Amino acid sequence: MADAEETDGKPKAKSAMLIMAAGLLALTVLGAGGGWVVGTMIAPNVKSAEQAEAAQTASASGEEKKEGEGGLPHISTEANNVVQLEPITSNLAYPSENWVRLEVALLFNGPPDVRVAEEIHQDVLAYIRTVSLQQIEGPRGFQYLRDDIQERVDLRSQGRVSKVMFRTFVIE
Repeated sequence: MADAEETDGKPKAKSAMLIMAAGLLALTVLGAGGGWVVGTMIAPNVKSAEQAEAAQTASASGEEKKEGEGGLPHISTEANNVVQLEPITSNLAYPSENWVRLEVALLFNGPPDVRVAEEIHQDVLAYIRTVSLQQIEGPRGFQYLRDDIQERVDLRSQGRVSKVMFRTFVIE
């Protein structure tokens, strides 16, 4: 009786292994086919987007050459009332060996005022020098910093600046 179980066990093990291999092969073919179908659905969209971008670049190349800049145009222009301030680099109040670099852009409600933008730049610089590392640690600290700078800008500009946009913020 033990001999009958051994002979019955070996064919069952081979058939189970064969069924598992066939199942893996079927899943592999199904996955490859699904990837091919999705790729053919997306590829025309990517090609058309690249063609549209090339057409835009060709039509806008004359404008970029007039500005004298290569690559992407800057967001801060007088046409859209955005003024990018000069980068602010300063050490923190505590610990004084830590440095912060901050780039900020201001969105004006009307035509940009360079004098107000420079006053805001100096005010933000003076404020950054009073901040400690513990105050701006983590996402909540960064949000408090943003709120404080927005409040200072609102006071300094008397409502002429609607938004403060952080471009970069690095602590070293």
